[in-house]
Amino acid sequence: MDQAALERLDTFPYRHRVADVMTAPLVSIAADATVEQAAAVMKAQRISALIVDPDGLAGGPGIVTERDLLERIAEAGAVALGERCGAIMSAPLQQVPQAAFLYVAIGRMHRHRLRHLVACDAGGRPSGMVTARALLGQRAVEALILGDEVATASDEAGLAAVQRRALDLAEALLAERVTAPEIAAVVSEVLCDVSARAVQLAAAEVERASGPAPAPWAFLVLGSGGRGESLLSADQDNALVYAGVAPAEEFWFEKLGRRAAEMLDAAGIPFCKGGVMASNPQWRRSLAEWERALEDWTRRAEGENLLSVDIFYDFVRVHGEPDLAESLRGLATRAAQRPMLPRMLAQQLEGIRAPIGVFGSLLGVEGRLDLKMHGLFPIVAGARAMALRHGVAATATADRLRAVAAEGLIGEEDLAGLLEAQGLFMTLILEQQLRDLRAGGRAGTRIELARLTPVRRRRLKEALRRAALIAHTAQDAVRG
Repeated sequence: MDQAALERLDTFPYRHRVADVMTAPLVSIAADATVEQAAAVMKAQRISALIVDPDGLAGGPGIVTERDLLERIAEAGAVALGERCGAIMSAPLQQVPQAAFLYVAIGRMHRHRLRHLVACDAGGRPSGMVTARALLGQRAVEALILGDEVATASDEAGLAAVQRRALDLAEALLAERVTAPEIAAVVSEVLCDVSARAVQLAAAEVERASGPAPAPWAFLVLGSGGRGESLLSADQDNALVYAGVAPAEEFWFEKLGRRAAEMLDAAGIPFCKGGVMASNPQWRRSLAEWERALEDWTRRAEGENLLSVDIFYDFVRVHGEPDLAESLRGLATRAAQRPMLPRMLAQQLEGIRAPIGVFGSLLGVEGRLDLKMHGLFPIVAGARAMALRHGVAATATADRLRAVAAEGLIGEEDLAGLLEAQGLFMTLILEQQLRDLRAGGRAGTRIELARLTPVRRRRLKEALRRAALIAHTAQDAVRG
């Protein structure tokens, strides 16, 4: 990306969510209400659009805007004032999740030439309105509107093009001094969007070959993608949950999981070396089978079971039935209430020490230090163990830390220090990944120690000490 593009880049759409700018609650009107009545409501409420027939009793829900009213009156004259809103509304509604970044909404509005876009909650229910007026001054470079390009990608090549440009986006945001955790949230959003589109395309292929799905299903992204903390070295970590089916019908989901994994690999999100993908039976189960697996994991939290728990509990649904994913979340949260699981998770933190020598030098290997192993892992794993022990459903590490701070397990000063440490680790890793990728290498989590300034070296040592401290704090907390 050239410097001119960087200078034009407005980072607001990549740092804020739809919920930050939407107006709520939505104002609605019945389908049999007249155009005149709709105009009166808009004037009284000082709004420019109404949801028509929100309960879907007469062909809705739909939307009618002030422009719709003006155009209809211009066409039909005064007689239009007595016409029903249901006759001029636009349906079905164009929607965007309220948790999505604004760039997704901007792209969708641009493609459909909309001035109003309905936001929906996690259950798909309309919850607010995004207007072109609210987005004035918040437009980004058109080339970086990735969310809508994902939605319209028709094959692996289209998804791969988006995935490649995520690198440019991360570099541009870093140049604009967007924080590394915020960049990770955007990169994770792109990863989740690409995963959702891949499984959607895969499902269409399977349907054409084998008919419709035999039961409702949901596709999940696990690990750092689920936490919203992916940087530039993420591989596939995903799973599938579906409602109960006969054994003979399970082949449909086997095909779906395998094809989705193939499409993601072709799109630039490589196969998971550990096999954590919906293409493998262990990560593709009915809800009842997941319940049994959770029982087994939490009763025997060791070895492979412990590794499975580590990655599974950070899942987020990216496509499919929300209710299935919520049911699975409930099962997982209840299973984690058994004290054995958090204790076993905390045992992984035993023996962790800050990689600092007796004379204060940073202890790397071949001039590099793995900040995932020595920095992020203790914070992420410690926050997860404490959060599960206290029934916290959040998946993001920062949210888990805030929740356990509210429980009194860590102090406010420690909370601030840990969030700062996580941000520093992510910044150093991201900067190194960009250098390595631009040099033709691979993105990893090992940073070059020689590149550290004295100030950063001092800050890194303090951050590593904080990471080691939470390892011990988490072990004590889950034993209590």
